[in-house]
Amino acid sequence: MIMDRIALVLAIIGGINWGSVGLFRFDIVAWIFGGQTATVSRVIYTLVGLASLWCISLLFRSDAITDDNV
Repeated sequence: MIMDRIALVLAIIGGINWGSVGLFRFDIVAWIFGGQTATVSRVIYTLVGLASLWCISLLFRSDAITDDNV
């Protein structure tokens, strides 16, 4: 499903950003888009948050991993 892939990519972007904040005190999204309070940054943060909520549903799907898909 395309929505799953988009959500996963956004969640990965968020994870990389939080990793850089934790390790280097450097917010990549804020740096690229002009600060944490910039409208574009806030939209990206919101999309990443929504994507992570969507990814929670991946944990509870029965058809996520089957022996036939491997």
